Amino acid sequence: MISATGTWSRPFIPDIPGRDRFAGQQIHSADYPEPGAFAGLSVLVVGGGNSGAQILAEVSRVATRTVWVTEREPVFLPDDVDGRVLFERATARWQAEREGRPPPPAQGGLGDIVAVAPVREARLRGALGSVRPFVRLESGGAVWADGTRIAADAIIWCTGFRPALAHLAPLGLVQPDGGVQVGPTGRASAEPRLWLLGYGDWTGMASATLAGVTRAARDAVQGVVEAAR
Repeated sequence: MISATGTWSRPFIPDIPGRDRFAGQQIHSADYPEPGAFAGLSVLVVGGGNSGAQILAEVSRVATRTVWVTEREPVFLPDDVDGRVLFERATARWQAEREGRPPPPAQGGLGDIVAVAPVREARLRGALGSVRPFVRLESGGAVWADGTRIAADAIIWCTGFRPALAHLAPLGLVQPDGGVQVGPTGRASAEPRLWLLGYGDWTGMASATLAGVTRAARDAVQGVVEAAR
């Protein structure tokens, strides 16, 4: 069996104290409709990756107030770095790994932000400032450790996804971090008839991206073929 259910069907929202008390709208970026839905509102955008930056860039044009909440200061890639460049870099790293050569220096991590046109425009408006996370929610907004309160009508959670592995729960393979221990081709260490594909780097470098899934899939299929022999 090859399990390839990915992560996109399992949006993740952190269990922040008071989240069930917040009276406003809460959505995950997976359900983000369009910026007009937040016109005239005070909006918290939570999450420092590409989704957070791009949604903030759009919503900040129509909302009365936007606050970008990130774990750390966001890191932006140079303006000339786009998806093509990232694909080429990932390919070079994968090729070096396959050939046993030291990989070229990583330039930009998975969470670093690509400066697409809307993000660059938001930067010119001065809309990309961020604050560190709040400690709890209350009915009318968020509260920080120093007692600061910011009122909000809506929260957009750009907080990523987790592996969709509920179907494997009866096998007892899923670890506390949400993954499964696997070997080099994605073969489950504790269940030799199972391969996992496309959940993140633990199932092959960049295997949850278009840049890496083809290579990871080939490795997984080759592993199945060898095991069947």
